[in-house]
Amino acid sequence: MSHGLSRRALLASAAAAGGLGALAVSAGPLAPTARAAARTPKVLVVGLDGALLQRIKDAAAPTLTSLMATGLTAPSALYANPLAPTSSGPGWSTVLTGVWPDKHKVVNNDFTGHALARYPDFMTRAEAAKPSLNTYAVSSWAPITDTIFSAKVDARVSTPSAEYDTGTTARAVARIKDTDPDAVFVQLDNIDHAGHSHGAASSAYLDAIRTADAQVGQLLTAVTSRAGYAAEDWLIMVTADHGHTDAGGHGGSSRAERQTFLIARGSGVTAGSVRHDVRMPDVAVSALVHLGVAVDPAWGLDGRAIQQPVPDDFDTLRAALKPPADESGIGAGVVGFTHTPPAGWAVDNSRMGGGGVTEWRGWSFTTDEFWTGAQRDQQRELNIRARNVFAVADGDEWSDKAVTGTFDSTLISPAYAVRGGAAATLTYTTYYRHQAPQKGEVLVSYDGGTPALVKTYTADTSSRTESLRLQVPAGARTAQVRFRYTGGDNWFWVIDGVKITAS
Repeated sequence: MSHGLSRRALLASAAAAGGLGALAVSAGPLAPTARAAARTPKVLVVGLDGALLQRIKDAAAPTLTSLMATGLTAPSALYANPLAPTSSGPGWSTVLTGVWPDKHKVVNNDFTGHALARYPDFMTRAEAAKPSLNTYAVSSWAPITDTIFSAKVDARVSTPSAEYDTGTTARAVARIKDTDPDAVFVQLDNIDHAGHSHGAASSAYLDAIRTADAQVGQLLTAVTSRAGYAAEDWLIMVTADHGHTDAGGHGGSSRAERQTFLIARGSGVTAGSVRHDVRMPDVAVSALVHLGVAVDPAWGLDGRAIQQPVPDDFDTLRAALKPPADESGIGAGVVGFTHTPPAGWAVDNSRMGGGGVTEWRGWSFTTDEFWTGAQRDQQRELNIRARNVFAVADGDEWSDKAVTGTFDSTLISPAYAVRGGAAATLTYTTYYRHQAPQKGEVLVSYDGGTPALVKTYTADTSSRTESLRLQVPAGARTAQVRFRYTGGDNWFWVIDGVKITAS
């Protein structure tokens, strides 16, 4: 979060916080996952402001280490400017609403021009679907409970600054032990304070992680000591709003500032698993699905339930990704590209120019960490809706070494089953940054026939999921998609999550 917040200066007094003071309280379709009969679903989300996953591991924090061993660990990445800075307002809004900043419109810590009424927090949506639910949010950073969570939440508590994380933890523990909450959100702020004051590479930052880890332990003890715990089905999720630089600070586009994560334990979560397909809007959707709230597609949420993974062909390539060849700035030990397509896919480079940077010669399969590391601040960080491994045609990076000819490469899908004479829908995630004479073309062929153009990209297209209606010719049984990128020293095109669904 931003510098200069008064509660930062009050950290010292927080450690010795006394009474809890008065509460500031206001009144207020994905299918649900299967769970054990007669167990009541409940959710606890803990936000560790400014926490870095690697530093949590370095701190050997016992509670969080145990959660990772018994649940899933999912490193993830945020956006950067010009979409939004890596600060708390956009970060927590993304986590709690289930949509990216281009929808919720929180692009600073002042919340000016936000669209939180259109894209409310997950507890507000849960209350609308199931008014009997008991919802509770408490935070050390007041804008979360003052602004992001709406008055529809049963109780929103902005902890007085003198109490800081000590008071936040005590309030949440009391709520969990003494009442019957269905959904609880707790934000702890001190890790971020330590990052600003001392840097993420400091011992003070590790100490702050260990303190927060003990506070998470208090919350988990409150959960497991409940009289009705055996009849309850708790989904525990721990996450962060942004990272920190080694020297301290955030808001920029570096990998450290863009890093975030999800640690989760509960039904539908594989113990000891590591996932790379999770993004931060998934927290809100996972909570809703666990609570038995059907997610209406009309809500336009970007998240997916972590309990319901969506297999993707490109993700099967993660184990085959290679370290840098020509790219020198990505970093030692970072793997992240291959030209070998997944089973059933092909890349046609018969018209591709020669030379250039090896990693980006024709369509490549890569990751956010690898691709954005090739060159920061050219809007690659805005590829927010692709997940895990995705396909990239990047004429700009290819041209960073001497080339001959032009960039002309076609990504070819498997043949999908369709019904002759019926409609079908082609969907895929895309992100296209344009500079003439660059062009992106989507072509579809049936039963191996001549490909026909169905979509052309000749202008910037923000990260989105495209849905194109296809009219299948009579008698056709299969459809195949081609993504052809032509250009030179221009920009790029991202493709992910391709499928054709027959009507």
